[in-house]
Amino acid sequence: MLLTTFVSALLWWQPAAAAVPLAPSVTQTGGYADPCKLYGAIYLERDPRRRGFCSATVYVEQQEAFANLVVFQEANKLFADKAGLWYITDARDFADFTVLVTDNRSFADFGIYYTKVRSFAGCRKD
Repeated sequence: MLLTTFVSALLWWQPAAAAVPLAPSVTQTGGYADPCKLYGAIYLERDPRRRGFCSATVYVEQQEAFANLVVFQEANKLFADKAGLWYITDARDFADFTVLVTDNRSFADFGIYYTKVRSFAGCRKD
């Protein structure tokens, strides 16, 4: 009985350096998603309290010249397969990315502009 307790105590005790994480750590470089990689099903969040759950914070520009990403709203999720092609979804759980839309440009990570022409959509490299 004493031997069993001793062996189980040794198996339970592990030095902190030998601990192996169960899941790989996820780190974001830059703190937000790259605007050139945002495509697919997008959920537009309006509540600034949920900013920590969002992939990026965007500001909707009034002119295309100031936008980092020109967005075309697709009617079908299957066609939203390139940068700037977004299928706006109403369900947060089925979205590929969650984007916070702010009305203050200084809080945004980058700016977007909505276009009505599919061929104009895309990322603007600076």
